[in-house]
Amino acid sequence: MRVVIAAGGTGGHIYPGLTIANELKARYPQGEILFVGTQYGLEKDIVPRAGYSLELISVQYIRRALSLDLVKTGLVALKGLVQSLGIIRQFKPDVVIGTGGYVAGPVLLAAALSRVPTFIQEQNAFPGITNRLLGRFMSGIALGYPEAGRYFPKDGRVIVTGNPIRREIAAISREEGIGRLQLRPDYRTVVVFGGSQGGLSINRAMRELAPRLKDEPRLQVIHQTGKKSYEAIARDVLGTSGQRKEGLPPAVQDGCIRIVPYIYDMPAALAAADLVVGRAGALSIAEITVRGLPAILIPFPHAAENHQEKNARVLEQAGAARVILDRDVNADTLGSCIFELLGNPELLARMAAASRELGRADAVQVIADRIADLAGWS
Repeated sequence: MRVVIAAGGTGGHIYPGLTIANELKARYPQGEILFVGTQYGLEKDIVPRAGYSLELISVQYIRRALSLDLVKTGLVALKGLVQSLGIIRQFKPDVVIGTGGYVAGPVLLAAALSRVPTFIQEQNAFPGITNRLLGRFMSGIALGYPEAGRYFPKDGRVIVTGNPIRREIAAISREEGIGRLQLRPDYRTVVVFGGSQGGLSINRAMRELAPRLKDEPRLQVIHQTGKKSYEAIARDVLGTSGQRKEGLPPAVQDGCIRIVPYIYDMPAALAAADLVVGRAGALSIAEITVRGLPAILIPFPHAAENHQEKNARVLEQAGAARVILDRDVNADTLGSCIFELLGNPELLARMAAASRELGRADAVQVIADRIADLAGWS
C-alpha cells in the first residue's frame, strides 16, 4: 500500500489528510504514506510532527487578472507539475489523494497524467477552484456537503461522506470532557473559538460581553482568543490590578469565564459544550455536528470565495445554527443570540437534534473504503 496525499496551506486542508492517513495506516500497517506540500503552508510543521514524510514542491497563488505576475505563476505551476511527476515516478503510489490547497493541483494532475488512480476529498459546500477544475479528471470524489455535488461529474464517481474527523471527537463522553477540563458539571457550558488565530470580531465582542456573561447564573465560558490577542483580551477581562499585569499563565479565569490562547483539548471542550460560538470552517462544522451541538456561526469574511458563509447557511437552513455575519458581530448581537438560546432549552434541543442529523462520524471509514476500491486493495 503506497499513497501520496497532497494537502497544504491551512489546517482545514491538512487535518483531513492526516485523518485519512491515520485510518489507512491503521488498516495497512506495512503501507507507506507520503505527503506533498509547500514550504509556505502549515504542513511543513504539522505533517512531520504527525510522523509522516513530506516532500515540498513549488506552488503559487493563482492570479485571476492578466499581468506579468500571471506569467510567473504559470512558470511556477509548470515547475510544480514537473516536480510532482518526479515524485510519482519515484514513489510509485497506488493512489494519489488531494485534500485541498494549491499544492493539490499539480500533484493530482501529475497523477492523472501518469494514469495513477486519483481521489479528491472536498470539505466545503462550495468547492475551491482547484477541485472544480480537476474534478472531471479524477477517479473518485468524496464530498463533505451534498450541496457541492453540482460542481462535479454526475457519473457515479462522487460520493457524499461528510468530512473526516478524529475518532476521539465522537468517542469522548460529556462527563469525561467536563473532568478533563475541570469544569462544573451542573453549569451550562459555552465554547467560543474563532479558529487557531482567534478572530478579531469575536474577540472584540466577547471582551465587551464579559461583564454580562459573569452575571449569568450557572454558566461557564471557555474563550479561545488566539495567541496574538490573548494577553490583551485576558487583561481587559481580568482587569490590570496587582499581579495580573505580568506573567499571564496559559489559561486565566475570572468567575465563569476561562480565557485561553488555544484549546488544545478540543475533543473535551466539544464534549462539555452546550453551545458553540465560532467560525464556519468545514472541519469545525464536521466536529460540531458529530457531537450534535447547537451553534452560533460567524463565517470568516475573507475565506476563499466566501465558502465559510455557504457552509454556515447549510446548518442554518437545517435549523442547527444561527448565523451572524462578521460585519454585524458586536456585544449586543452576539449577546442577544447567546442569551436567547440559553434561555430556551427546547429550542436548543431542537437545534442539537438538527445538528446531529447532519453529522457523519463514519466519514473517514467510508472514504478509506472508497480509496481501497480505487487502489485495488480490497
